Amino acid sequence: MELKGIFVPLVTPFAADGSVALDALEKLAGSVLDDGAAGLVALGTTGEPAALTADERQAVVEVCSAVCAARGVPLLVGAGGPGTAASAAELAALAGRVPGVAGALVTVPAFVRPGEAGTVAHFRALAEASSVPLVVYHIPYRTGQALSGAALLELAAVPGLVGVKYATGGVDQAAVELLAAAPGGFSVLGGDDAVLAPLLALGAAGGILASAHLATGRFVELAAAWRDGDAVRARALGNRLTALAVAAFAAPNPTVIKGVLHAQGRIPTPDVRLPLLPAGPAEVERALELVNGLDH
Repeated sequence: MELKGIFVPLVTPFAADGSVALDALEKLAGSVLDDGAAGLVALGTTGEPAALTADERQAVVEVCSAVCAARGVPLLVGAGGPGTAASAAELAALAGRVPGVAGALVTVPAFVRPGEAGTVAHFRALAEASSVPLVVYHIPYRTGQALSGAALLELAAVPGLVGVKYATGGVDQAAVELLAAAPGGFSVLGGDDAVLAPLLALGAAGGILASAHLATGRFVELAAAWRDGDAVRARALGNRLTALAVAAFAAPNPTVIKGVLHAQGRIPTPDVRLPLLPAGPAEVERALELVNGLDH
């Protein structure tokens, strides 16, 4: 499986009574795919999976799986945790629980800080146990575990690991080393929305981007511009999308994105579940202003 293009890690819409709005989720999933997204992520951190019950999580992945199957695009599912044995058991059962799932997005063990050797050993064990290919989610400012270019390349060589969602907060030396030497079939996907453009310029295969909910077609256009070598067009569009990404993360994710989607009439409420609180009106209005400005 080769991952490329823009993947949208879907929010989980809530109805006015607090339940998961599965009809709105289905429509949202279809709309971003209709606008050119290469695939979806269900139960990524943007989807607030820790705040959902087991039944709600299963319902979310079933809806996303059906939409992706109907359109012939890949679905990634957020899975795993800081414990290797429990994560391996979950991944071993994932294909049976989510028919048609293309892969799992698995975060580097959070809080444990196992070191580079421990992180590589963790993912080797998960890849051996998993029923689906794995994408490593590298986000050290949340997990506490940094990885060097050498460690990332070691992960890239593990059979069953097909990509990385790279979200270190910038374009660092490790990213440059990884993009320069990643083996064929291993996809580097930008995971920090505001620095997607420079990662694409260096050769990233695409991105997994929460802010792509708000301008899916334009993020797809940005990836295509870099792929086609149209640097002038890519730089101009990248600058505008960077501003949107910054605004979309002005409050904890996905609160601003949900606020904008609600204002656009695409989800029934802007609600999130504790410990998150809804974004403020000024934050939502600023992001909405930038979305509307993309058409001018």
